[in-house]
This record gives sequence, structure tokens and C-alpha cells, in this order.
Amino acid sequence: MKKHDILIQNNERKAKEYIESLEEKKPLFLCVIATTETAKIPGISAAGKYPEFTDYTPPADAELIYFGKCKCIDAVPATPEGIPTPALITMSALKLVSIPAFVVDAGCRVKPHAPFIGLGGFPGADIRTGRAVNNVDEVLRRAESAGKQFSKTADYLVIGESIPGGTTTALALLLALGIDAKGKVSSSMPNNPHDLKAQVAEEAMRAAGIRFGELHSEPLKAIAHVGDPMMPALAGLILGASEVPILMAGGTQMAAVLAILTALKPEVLRNIVLATTKWILQDKSSDLVGITRQIFDIPILGADLNFGISSNAGLRAYEEGVVKEGVGAGGTSIAAMLKSGGIVNREILLREIDESYARLVGHRR
Repeated sequence: MKKHDILIQNNERKAKEYIESLEEKKPLFLCVIATTETAKIPGISAAGKYPEFTDYTPPADAELIYFGKCKCIDAVPATPEGIPTPALITMSALKLVSIPAFVVDAGCRVKPHAPFIGLGGFPGADIRTGRAVNNVDEVLRRAESAGKQFSKTADYLVIGESIPGGTTTALALLLALGIDAKGKVSSSMPNNPHDLKAQVAEEAMRAAGIRFGELHSEPLKAIAHVGDPMMPALAGLILGASEVPILMAGGTQMAAVLAILTALKPEVLRNIVLATTKWILQDKSSDLVGITRQIFDIPILGADLNFGISSNAGLRAYEEGVVKEGVGAGGTSIAAMLKSGGIVNREILLREIDESYARLVGHRR
């Protein structure tokens, strides 16, 4: 009988061993937040009612994680259609089993009204300039130091992100590193704007004067040209914390970080699993498994959540391909299941998430 509501893709044997090894262990969740002007390109991101609101999404997500409510804005971040941030899932999973969390600011234009660890990063520029990220090396070094300290505090780490526009910067980064990702990256929208993302990524590479795969052995240079501030921060945290198991909590953006780590220090990946949601694994408009198989033979876990029976229309929309993942939603859901020894399942998670939704958004049938 299946003990956990967890799907497995790729390297099933190692994935099962990993799940067993983390059973009832104590995790720590880290959420890396940042912003990029790329998110303000019309049609790129659904992480905010208007493109300029994307500056507020990461800090509001951080506040939800800490306080169960937002402080920098009056309501929870939502898509233009009103579908709420996946931070609701993360917040609920952390609360259910008392998983501690820290927020790491890699470069936010608006700072959260909450504790955070700063790495000296800056908000990302529009990648179409070909000069996307400043201070890449320093942020990586500082994140690595922080990762070493975090690894001493828990049995394993769950590391997620909140950066609107991140799948577009991930596409550009993957192309610069020689990964065939066109038409394969995910989206927070049900109609994945692949053509627009490819156009933006290609324009970024032209502006930077680089061709497909040209920077395969220079990932930090690739970040500086066409990436985003989250990438060196998350890569550095993993480099520093690699002595303990790590759940890389996310989708396409984690594949980009995986490619960076493979180029920098592939041996750190021996103790890492990619953790996402079923909505990413079952998404016909993207191919996370196909992207990662080009990079490294890493197990992929998916939180098998079911919002189809939710009492709230905003949550049921997740089953229709809206939002899908973010803010470590899949990884923290999996960590809640594992820490509880199977007591927390998708039904209990949904009950808690429904209650959080009703409190913060209000019942909308």
C-alpha cells in the first residue's frame, strides 16, 4: 500500500531510498526571493494582477510564510484571474508539522516586512539587455557560507524560490548552457506562452553576443548575461549545504539551477532530489523530466495534491493548469508528509489549505 501521496519520475530506485531515508526526519525550509524586470514584459508572468505588481509578489510570499498574512500588500498575491499564490500551500504545509523557515533575499526591489537574510544581491534587469544580473560571484560566495550554516541546523533542507518571470530567465540560461529547453519550460498560465518566452530568450542571447551552448562551462557568466538573481543564491546555498540531503523545491527554475551546479561542481548532486507538484509532472505544455534528463540523472518527486474537491474555485483552478508550483509548494508538501510519517496526506493538506484560503481570500465557489 502506498504510504505517501508522492509521485516518482526518473531514477525510481534512488527516489524510494531517498523517501525512506527522510522519513520522520527534521527539515528546514529556505525560500529564496528576488525580482527581475523580465517579469514586467507583458504576457510573461501571471504572478500579479498587473506586470508592475510583480515586485510585490516575492516579499508578500515571504510574509505569508512567516506571519500567515501579507503586510506589504492588502491581499495575497494572485494571478490576474484571482488565483492565489502557491505560498498558501507552502504556508499550510509548514504549519501542519511545524517546519521552520527562513527567507533569503537574493535581490528584491521591495523588501518584505519580515526577517530575511540578505546576500548583497540586486534586482535583475530585463534579460533583453544582455546584462541581467550584477554581483553574481559575491552572491554565490555569500550563499555558500549561509548554506554551510543552515546545514548544521536540520536533517535536510528544502529550498524553494519566489521570482516572477523565472521560467523565462530559466529558458535563456538553459539555452546558454546548451540545454534544449525551447517549448519545454513551464508557466503559471494555462496557455503557456512558449513563443514569447523563446523570443525574449533569443533577444537576450543576441544582446549578450552568445550562441546556444556557448557558455556551457561558464554558468556564472551565463547568469550575469541572461539569468536572474535567484540563480546564484540558490546554487550557492546548495553548494554550501551539500553534506545534508536537499530537496530542490520547484520546477523549471530548479532545472536551471541544476544545470548551473552540474557545470560548477557535479559531485554535490549525489544527495539532491528535485521535488515539485503533480501539476508540473502532468503538464502537457512543458517537459521538466525531459529537461532534467539532459542535465543529470536526478530523482524527481511530485506532491500528488488534489484540489478538484476543494470548496474554493481559486484552488480548483490549479487542476486546470493555473499557477501549478512556486514558493516551494511541492517540496514543502512532500516534507510535511515525510515528517509526519504519513499522517499528513493530500486530504489533510487540502483541508488546511482550504481553511487558509477562506481566512485570507474568502470562500469563492
